[in-house]
Amino acid sequence: QVQLAESGGGLVQPGGSLRLSCAAFGFTFSSYAIGWYRQAAGKERELVATINNIDRSTVYADSVKGRFTISRDNAKNAVYLQMNSLKPEDTAVYYCRARQSLTRDYWGQGTQVTVSS
Repeated sequence: QVQLAESGGGLVQPGGSLRLSCAAFGFTFSSYAIGWYRQAAGKERELVATINNIDRSTVYADSVKGRFTISRDNAKNAVYLQMNSLKPEDTAVYYCRARQSLTRDYWGQGTQVTVSS
């Protein structure tokens, strides 16, 4: 059964850090591009960062460049998002996505990140 399970969200003060994890089950993780997305209340889901499965090249949203780092460990079927210098506007539900094709496109259930003092 295909599953993506996010963890690591929570409440953090502005300027703080969090590390999100996404564990993958039921598919060949190493052959999928992986991305982190987020959706704030009342807003559309947006891309945060992606990492591909060929050369591990990464793409970041302008809003998180220099603060967030995406990485993957194929041996553990896991992807991570290190988030530093968090801002209130980073508050959102963060989702993990694994995509290989139009029909092999999986999402996790999300983890809440709240940045507030």
